[in-house]
Order: sequence, then structure tokens, then C-alpha cells
Amino acid sequence: MKRNTYIENTQLDTARKNFLDRLHLEPKTEPIPVKEAAGRICAQAVYAKMSSPAYNAAAMDGIAVRSADTAAARPHAPVFLEEQDYENINTGQPLPKGYDAVIMIEDVVMEGEKARIHAAAAPFSHVRVIGEDIVETEMIIPSGHTIRPVDVGAMLAGGADTVTVIARPVVAILPTGTEIVERAEDMQTGKVLDSNSWMLAGLVEEAGGVPVRHRPVPDAYETIKEKVAELARTNDILLIGAGSSAGSKDFTRAVMEELGTVIRHGIAIKPGKPTVLGIIGQTPVIGIPGYPVSAYVSFREFVEPVLLELGGRRKYKQTLTAELSMDVTSSLKYAEYLRLRIGKVRGRYVATPMQTGAGVSMSLVRADGIGVIPQDTEGMHAGEPIDAVLVRDRAEIDETLVITGSHDVVLDIVGDYMPVSSTHVGSMGGILAMLSGQTVIAPVHLLDPATGEYNIPYVKKYLQEPMAIIKGVERTQGLMVQKGNPKNITGYEDLIREDIHFINRQSGAGTRVLLDYRLAQAGLEADKIRGYDNAVTTHMNVAQAVRAGDADTGLGAYSAALALGLDFLETDAESYDFLVRQEDLEDPRVKRFIRVLTSDAFLAEVQARGGYDTKHTGRVDLI
Repeated sequence: MKRNTYIENTQLDTARKNFLDRLHLEPKTEPIPVKEAAGRICAQAVYAKMSSPAYNAAAMDGIAVRSADTAAARPHAPVFLEEQDYENINTGQPLPKGYDAVIMIEDVVMEGEKARIHAAAAPFSHVRVIGEDIVETEMIIPSGHTIRPVDVGAMLAGGADTVTVIARPVVAILPTGTEIVERAEDMQTGKVLDSNSWMLAGLVEEAGGVPVRHRPVPDAYETIKEKVAELARTNDILLIGAGSSAGSKDFTRAVMEELGTVIRHGIAIKPGKPTVLGIIGQTPVIGIPGYPVSAYVSFREFVEPVLLELGGRRKYKQTLTAELSMDVTSSLKYAEYLRLRIGKVRGRYVATPMQTGAGVSMSLVRADGIGVIPQDTEGMHAGEPIDAVLVRDRAEIDETLVITGSHDVVLDIVGDYMPVSSTHVGSMGGILAMLSGQTVIAPVHLLDPATGEYNIPYVKKYLQEPMAIIKGVERTQGLMVQKGNPKNITGYEDLIREDIHFINRQSGAGTRVLLDYRLAQAGLEADKIRGYDNAVTTHMNVAQAVRAGDADTGLGAYSAALALGLDFLETDAESYDFLVRQEDLEDPRVKRFIRVLTSDAFLAEVQARGGYDTKHTGRVDLI
């Protein structure tokens, strides 16, 4: 089979319009019991078959009376009703013939068989008259309405037992690829654990469809063609996972061309360019790219509109405008989708772009919103406004504490106790974010080489307004090495050995500052360290590189080494603290943050990680 190519780079709106214009999207309908209708879309207006209540009924427990018999009653001149002039009645019971009012039992004083009344009852007081709620033949809900539990109750009260709703579109999801496995225990080098199809199934359900996920099909043209033909005949929509790019084993486009029509292949979006849009018979077929973020974007832009149309649904997107926290570059060829962390800082929303790789699924998990850099735009500058479609509720974003600076696993633990938006840019990055008003909390662990003191000298140097340090943890730093220390690394002096490959932290990170300080103390030259310029952004990234064999060693926190089963050579103890403006100490989010830091549960969890001293955790020092 020859290698695919997709030479198109069709603008998003054009591709979507071309696709939708070729489809004949007619929603199907079906009758279902009213009792099962919550959440469904009403296809035909529902009219009452009976009134509710269907008779004049008591609205209160008490006595049924003729209002005229009580007209003279006054607080100082009560009326006495004889036994034949009233009837006891309970809430909901029919009003006896000849009576037109109900007096609540607490307003009646019984004297033997007589009822003493101190206030006149107006006609139909405390009476639910026929049709007070629903009148026979009136419309209860219109077509196109999303049926709520209260609507179910009203329809049943109006005598409706069935309702015609729009049928949920059935969406077949077919993962393809010989490398795809379904169980973690089957994983090995060269294999990929299927996750996209389950994400797509959840997105289909969220958009009102019925997902039908099929087992992965290997990269065999005839096998894929046979399965695609079957599913296109028996489903409302077909999603083919992966196989849409330009690889020699990517068969999606060729199969769609043989069985139907390819409308577009190659969209000017990033990620998501390899998306294939087509039709087989009357069934829309979408070739979904294999990377998770590409799959997500492709679904949102092409599958969801079809699902909403077939399902008779509308989607109202929550949006907000935020200020970009950093410069972002972009290709002129694509509209680029940014995953954004969004938080409120000093009354305005700040958006921080996350990792841009199409395979970084955690960028979707952690994102608060999605922003788009338009095609033909080279990028955006820090401080520019960007419109974001929210993937998290705005109220939740407003409660989220914005944290920008150095990373430590203690931030992950904090995030389990309260909503936080944590961006890892290193300690100096946190200082700069604080300086530019783009964060509430800045985690820092910066060693001042001149004094040997942590953090405070940098705060005094760069920030002139009143600041405070919320004490974090005293943590152990050292060199992470593979189990058993096969390279026999003993200290910083070994980093310049020709057989040692190092993994570093990014420039501005406190760990990088510490490394440079120790190298200078030992008279070691950084340019002699193999891998000095290979930098990652977190301690866990360092630990992962060492465990995977991509590096022999790296400087980082003991907790990260312990988490990934590495050996550890302790070299330093340092202060990992949280910088905050003094005025923000009154922010409810910061107060909650301090409560979390000082809670027994949090402290116990941190200490269980190993390598931490928490004796000062949560203490606030004003600077």
C-alpha cells in the first residue's frame, strides 16, 4: 500500500461548512415512557389530556365550610358552626358538594361538636380549584425542549404517559492500529494503550449520543474496510480512530474513498490537521487523528456539530476574556489551539498556555479553557487579551488559587485539598510572575550565593511592595541515580566524567541555581557536563529521565526519587517556600491555602513522601 499524503490545508470554517453541507442530517424520533424521559429532547409538543387537579381539592387539613356561614366571624365575635355545617377534610381530598372553602385546623377551636371560628373564610380559600396547575388541552412543554425532572412530573400530572423524543444518535467508535492494546498488562515497547476511544465515547455521551465502542482493528486494509463498511451501514455516525495521517499503514482515507466520498482531508488547525471528513452512504464518517489532543479538537470542531444537529440539541459555550501571561508563537499556516490555565489575579483573569504537544493528554485534564490563535497570525504577546472557551465552570475558576513558580509534589497534594492552578516555570519565573501581577502565590527555593540564605534576598531585590513568605517545607535535594547506582556516582565531581550523562532543570529554576552554586564551590565547569543544557521543568521529569535511562543522574528532590524507585545521594537541604503579597493574605483562597498547609491530614501526607521537614510549614513571615 502506498504512503498517504494529505496536501490540503483547508481553513476550518470552510472545511466544516463543506462537510455539513454534504450531509443530510434529519433527526430521528421515538416514543418513550414519560417516566424515562428526563434529559431527552422533546420532538413534539406535549398537551395535557386532563386537568390537574381534576377536582376541587382541599389545600390544607381542616374543615370544609360554606364561606357565607362564616362571614360574620370576628376575633372578638366568633361564629359557632354546628356539626351539620362543616365536614372534616384532609389535604388533597375532594371538596364536598355544597362547600366552597376550607379553614385550617389550627384556626378552629372545637367545643364539643361545635366549631368556633374567629375569622371569615373567603370563597375558595385553601382550595385547589380544578385546573389550578394544569388545564386540559394546554401545552405542557414545546418541541425542542430538554425534558427536566419537573417536566416529567408535570406531564404525568397532565395525563401524558408517553412522549415523542428525538432519538439519540448512535455513534460507532473504531480504533485502528496494530500497536493498540486494551490492557495495561499487555504494554511493551512499541505498543500504545488505547485511551482515545474511551475519551471519544465520553464526549459522545456528553453531547447526547450513544457511543458504541469496538475493539481495535489491526493495520490491515481489507480488515479495516470490511469493518468500516459494516459500521457505516448500522450507525448514525462512524468515528475511525487513527490511520488518518501520512504513514504507510494509515488506511483511513483510502478506505473512505473506496467505500464513499472524502470531502476534506487536511484542516488548517493545530493540533488536528490530519482529520478526514467523509460520507459513506448517508452516514457521516470522520477519521480522527491518533494523538489525544488532536482527537479532542477534531471531535469538538467536526463531530460535535453533527451530533448536536442529529440530536436536536443546542450547546451554550461559557467564554471569558483573559490576559496572556507569556508570549506565544504560532505558525501562519494554522489556527492553533492553546490549552490554558486560567485564574483570577487582582480582579482580572490571567491565562497561562500549557504544553502544546498533540500527545500531551494531561494538558486537557489540567486546562481551564481553550483559546485559539487565528490562522495567518504569528503569535500573541504577553498581556494581550485572549478569548477562551471554558472547559471548567467559571465559578470553579474563580475559587482556584493561581500558583506560578517552582514545582514540588507538595503542590499536587495541596491540589487534592483545594482547587489550584499550578504552572511550573521555576523559582525565578515565579518571581517574575509576581512582579508582573500574574500570580497570587509563587513557590520559590532560591539560594543566594553571597549569603547562603534562601528566598528572602531575592524577594528584597526584585519586589518593592510589602511581601510575605508562607513557609513551605525544608526538603532534601540530591543526585538521583538508577537503582544500585550502576555508574558509581558519589557526588558533584562525578558529573564531569565522560561516561556520565546529566539531566538538568530549566534556567531560573531554584535547583539549577543550587547546581551552579555547588559547581562553582567545587571549581567544576558546567560546559564539561554532558547534558547540562538538556533541561526539564519538574523534579518528576528528572526522575523519569533517570529511570528511563535517558540520563545517568540529575539533581532533584528526594521525594521524586523515592516515588520512582531510584537511589538517591543526599547533597543539600533547602527551603521551599511560598511568596505572596501581604495584601493577598486576606484573599479567601490564600487563607484556605494556609489552612491546608497546617492541617494534620496534609502534613501527614507530605511526611509520608519522605525527604521533608514540616516543622515551620504554614508560618507566615512578613518581609
